[in-house]
Amino acid sequence: MPKQKTHKGIKKRFTVTAKGKAKHRNANRGHLLSGKSGKSKRQNRQDGVLDNYQADRIIEALRPIL
Repeated sequence: MPKQKTHKGIKKRFTVTAKGKAKHRNANRGHLLSGKSGKSKRQNRQDGVLDNYQADRIIEALRPIL
């Protein structure tokens, strides 16, 4: 049976913390920021954290490198 491959798109977009949570960079931060409020830009600086169900799916796709 061949080895399970790591999903490269997930590997680029998500990081797994020591406690097993999956973090990602928030959207709407690339360009056209002048029309957004300072509050929304400030809140968008923090990494997003997935809920348990989604984090489990991400970790399963990253399993070969963990």
